[in-house]
Amino acid sequence: MNAMIIEEPFYQPVANELGVFMAAWSRRLPVMLKGPTGCGKTRFLEHMAWRLKRPLITVACHEDLTSSDLVGRFLIEGDATVWQDGPLTKAVREGAICYLDEIVEARTDTTVVIHPLTDHRRHLPIEKLGTEINAHPDFMLVISYNPGYQTVLKDLKPSTKQRFVGMNFTYPPAEVETRIVMKEAGLDESRSKALVAAADKARNLKDQGLQEVTSTRALIYAGALMVAGLEPLESCTMAIINPQTDDPELSEALLEIFRTFFPER
Repeated sequence: MNAMIIEEPFYQPVANELGVFMAAWSRRLPVMLKGPTGCGKTRFLEHMAWRLKRPLITVACHEDLTSSDLVGRFLIEGDATVWQDGPLTKAVREGAICYLDEIVEARTDTTVVIHPLTDHRRHLPIEKLGTEINAHPDFMLVISYNPGYQTVLKDLKPSTKQRFVGMNFTYPPAEVETRIVMKEAGLDESRSKALVAAADKARNLKDQGLQEVTSTRALIYAGALMVAGLEPLESCTMAIINPQTDDPELSEALLEIFRTFFPER
C-alpha cells in the first residue's frame, strides 16, 4: 500500500512515543516497533506518517517474500523487458516511510537487503541493475516485530535488531484503552469500561495456553458489534473468544470472565 494519509488517524499516546519517533525521524534513524498483535503499532505509524506529511508504503511480510518482491524485478511487456521497482525501492526513491510489517515472518535472506539502508550508507544495492540508489533525504525505514512469536527458527538476527531504534509497545493502561474503545467503536463509556476490565482479567490466561491475549483491536471489534445491535456477550464471543482459541476449556474460561462483566439477560 502506498498512500499519503489525508485525515488524521486517531492515536492515543501512552508515554513519550511521539517524541521518541520524532527524534528518530529528525536524524532519519530506522525504527523497530516491538509489541503484541493488536496493540496499536500500525495505527501509531499511520498517525506519525500523517503528522510528518510523508507517504506510507506498507509491506505485509510473509515466509514467501523474496528480495525481488521488495526491490523489484524485470517484467516482459510486449517485446520489451522493463524494470519495475518494488515497494522498498519506490520508498527509497520517493522519500516515503517504508513499513515492513511483522518482519520476523520474512526469510532471513530477504531481510538482509535492508542492512545498507540502516546505517550511514543509506543506499539500496540493486544487483539486477548493477547499481546502487542513494536514499531520498526523507526516506525512513520502520519495521514491526512481535517478540511473542519468536522461536529458534523464526527470529530476527541480533545483527538486524541492533540497526534499529527499538520502541516497545504493549496494551495501554485501562483509562487510555477505554478512551480508545469509546472513540474507535463509538461505544458508550460504561460498556467500554466493562470490556477493558474483562480484557484485563482475560489477559491473565496467557500463562494457561493462550498464544495471544485479548488485543485492543479485538475490544474495538466487540464494541463495534455491540453498537451494531448484538448482545454484549455474543459480541465478545464473536470478536474476542472465537478468534482467540479453538480449545473448549479455554473458550469456556474466557466466556466466564466476560459473563461476569456482561451478565446474560
